[in-house]
Amino acid sequence: MERKPATVCVNAGFVCRHPDTVSSKLLDGTCRPDPVRRKTIDKPDGGKRLLGIPNIVDRLIQQAIVQILTPVFDPQFSDSSHGFRPKRSAHGAAKQVRRTVRRGYRFVADFDLSKFFDRVQHDVLMSRVARRVRDKRLLQLIGRYLRAGVMVEGVLQPTDLGTPQGGPLSPILSNILLDDLDKELERRGLPFVRYADDFAVFAKSSRAAERIMKSVGRYVAKKLRLVVNEEKSRVLACTEFEFLGFSFPKSRANINVSVKSILRFKQRVREITGRSRGISMDRRLGELRRYVRGWMGYFGIASQLKLFDKLDQWIRRRIRMCYWKQWKRPKRRREMLIRLGVPRRQAIRHARSRKGHWRMAKTIASNVGLTNKWLQEEGLLSLKTLWAQLAPLRRTA
Repeated sequence: MERKPATVCVNAGFVCRHPDTVSSKLLDGTCRPDPVRRKTIDKPDGGKRLLGIPNIVDRLIQQAIVQILTPVFDPQFSDSSHGFRPKRSAHGAAKQVRRTVRRGYRFVADFDLSKFFDRVQHDVLMSRVARRVRDKRLLQLIGRYLRAGVMVEGVLQPTDLGTPQGGPLSPILSNILLDDLDKELERRGLPFVRYADDFAVFAKSSRAAERIMKSVGRYVAKKLRLVVNEEKSRVLACTEFEFLGFSFPKSRANINVSVKSILRFKQRVREITGRSRGISMDRRLGELRRYVRGWMGYFGIASQLKLFDKLDQWIRRRIRMCYWKQWKRPKRRREMLIRLGVPRRQAIRHARSRKGHWRMAKTIASNVGLTNKWLQEEGLLSLKTLWAQLAPLRRTA
């Protein structure tokens, strides 16, 4: 490992002031990318994801490369590939799984590629890129980005393997590499769905799915020189299969929110509505609105009105609990309940109660005073309302 001085901060102003400098270096082949900055984020399953964040000039150049590569490669990609592509999304992948299950495929070989972005072999990847890219300067530049290195706490570490997540270039490079896998599955006539490095192959029997798991695993190891995580890769019934946060129950093969996704949602709502957070209700409701709107924008494709109704009820109780905690003293609680229309005698009795905040959030006084309509006027979003607004997402594609 080599210690290197901190990289000079380069911002958008530099590009605006020196456009000729950047373009001339690209044209004469002297452009040298800076090492990316290491950032670690938590995965939903408890692991760690390593990101490589490029500076703004390198990000701009990478995006320019993507705009060149996309019209060359994307039209040739498989219709079963949905990740990081124009006009495609996780919703399209989930809908394709639903269509496949409805066609009678009851089992799935669910593959997990071990540390895919960190283990991509540069020579294997570049040979795939070179099939359609003839410009040697562009190939050289892409290779330099792959080998630019990463700064970890001020220490430069080489990147002999992998394509760093965090920049615009990595997603399309991953699709270029895995397109060989897509073509092989299509050649074999196997129905599959892929989103980036997450892919699943379907079969009508468990025995066929087991054979697929073995043969595709061998292909990935031999041809792409990648590693299939044998502990996480498995054959299972489609009713037990979870993909991109969705599940696909037996009943009419609908798209549901997976149990893990529901648990993560409730955990995040608990954090936002935690009683120990010393923030105003306006700020708390603002955070909740942003999170709920984004969550429903993704999971609104699910056909689970009853689930969203139950979650609405649970969230309203959490918010009532927050108000009860914020009012603190019996006098303040009595005044607020009376102001909200609760009969005086009932308000006094409940204001003096020694019951816990969560239990009081379900009392008649709280539900009469802090009505659903009042909570909505205060800024609480309803999942059911958002679900109804997102009806176009649920149309079969």
